[in-house]
Formats: sequence, C-alpha cells, structure tokens
Amino acid sequence: MRNIFLFILFIFTIQSAFSQQSRHDYIAKYQMLAIEEMNRSGIPASITMAQACLESGDGNSELARKSNNHFGIKCKSNWKGKKVYHDDDAKNECFRKYKTVEESFVDHTDFLTNNARYSFLFQLDPTDYKSWARGLKKAGYATAGHYDKTLIKIIEDFKLFRLDYEISFEQIGAYRDNPITNQGISNTLTINPYRAHKVINMNNLDAVVAKEGDTYEIIAQEFDLRNWELYKFNDQPKGYVPLENEVIYIENKKRKASRKDKVHRVETGETMHYISQMYGIKLKPLLRRNDMKKGEQPQPGEVIQLRKKVKK
Repeated sequence: MRNIFLFILFIFTIQSAFSQQSRHDYIAKYQMLAIEEMNRSGIPASITMAQACLESGDGNSELARKSNNHFGIKCKSNWKGKKVYHDDDAKNECFRKYKTVEESFVDHTDFLTNNARYSFLFQLDPTDYKSWARGLKKAGYATAGHYDKTLIKIIEDFKLFRLDYEISFEQIGAYRDNPITNQGISNTLTINPYRAHKVINMNNLDAVVAKEGDTYEIIAQEFDLRNWELYKFNDQPKGYVPLENEVIYIENKKRKASRKDKVHRVETGETMHYISQMYGIKLKPLLRRNDMKKGEQPQPGEVIQLRKKVKK
C-alpha cells in the first residue's frame, strides 16, 4: 500500500512539474495586457511584463494561480476588494485578490499611478527601462536587494524592450471577429496576443499584408524582428506607416527579379519603390540597373529593366 501511495505521489509530482508554465509562454499570453496598460498610463510595458514574470513566477505561484495576483500587491489600508492571506516577508500577510489576470494588470497600473511614492517614475523617459527598474527598487516596491538588476535581466533576456513603443490602441488594432477566450482575460480586451498576420509568399519571399492601424513596430514585434530590419527590408524611412492592404516583406528582398520577369512597363502613378515591392527587388540595385538616382521616377510607358542593366 505504501509503495502504491509513493508511486501515485511520484506521478503527481511529475505531472505538476510538466504543468508549469514557461516564461516564454507567459509573456506570449499576457504581453498585450502590458501594452494596453502602457498606453493608458505611460508605464513601460517591458517593466510591467518583467514585474509580472518575477512577482508571479511566470504565473505559476500560488498567489497568481489562486488569486490572480500577478504583481504581489498587498492589501494596504485603502483596499476595498477581496483578500487572501499568504506567507511572504511575514507570516499570513494580506494580499489583494482579483477575478481575472486582467484586473491584476489594471490594478498594478493604478497602484503605481495613484501612489505618491512612485510619482517621480513618471518623469523618466518611458523607454528607459533601466531607470524605471532602479526607480522601483528605490521606491521600495520590493525588498530584494537586486530587484532592479533582476528586472533588467528579464527584459534583456526576452527582449521585452520591443514592447516599449508609443502606440495607441487604434494602431495596435482591434479583433472584433476573434474574441479572446484565454482564461483570465476578458473578451473586452482589444488586442489579440497571438500572431495576427498570415504569412504569404510573394516573389518567393515571406511577406504579410498590412491591416488598418498596423505599424512596422507592431509587425516587427510579432515576427521577432527589429524595427530597422522591416524598414530596411521594405526600403522605407524610419517612421513610415504602411497603408491598409500594403504588402510588407519580412525578409530581405532580392537583387533582381525572377527569370520570368525581365522587364516592367510603367503605368500611370507607379514609382520605382512600387515596382521594387511588386517584384521583390531591393530598391538600390533596381535604380542602378536602370541608371537612375534616388528619388528619380519613371514615366508612364517607360520600360524598367528588372534583371539586366539598361543599355545606354
């Protein structure tokens, strides 16, 4: 009987170990909550996400699982909501309890914005996650001596600084047709935390089609790219905002078109950049091939060489 009990205990332990949520999965699931709160308050999304990872043990802590408290926020005298008691710095301390994970993220924002102790943080550059991390430690958010260093390491290890873009809800885009059903997130959340763009094949290259409200930053984050890479891939200046239904390459274009596309006859309104995107060709080689300078545009009816240099 004792052996059977030990075997069952062993199986349960193994199952529990495998049910632990990874940090990568936790970030993927809740990163958009951090972005929404950043847009509401100015608190860097990287900081919010790193704190959530650390304070909730990537959503695996007892406090997070049973009380949806992902930031370790204690009751305090002004808390009017539900409570739960948990051992922390002292035994049986009072912590806030939430209905959903989303409520925890919202209350974390309110906790920082409504507490004079943290007011100096909002004078910092919203993309300076290192200063925010040091500021949280200075303000006494946690007692750990290396709290700031731990937050910074999480941010840099998982590239959470990608989340710190000054973008509005409209730019991120709403998903009315695909309501979110993740446990702990209400269907009122405006952002889908999973991959939103279908990858298409265009000129044997990976590309996506821009939706209303898209930015290069949003798409770069989704495909684990840096902003400058997308601008470079598509021969666009920093800050360019794509139009709805515009094709955006998510890998480097080629130096010349495929063998079947030797030339292109220009139609009214077409630019060299438009032609470069149409055939998946880098703009600079295309200009050189046609003996043209940057900014120079073709005339309707003109023949543009896509593979060989124009004959003088």
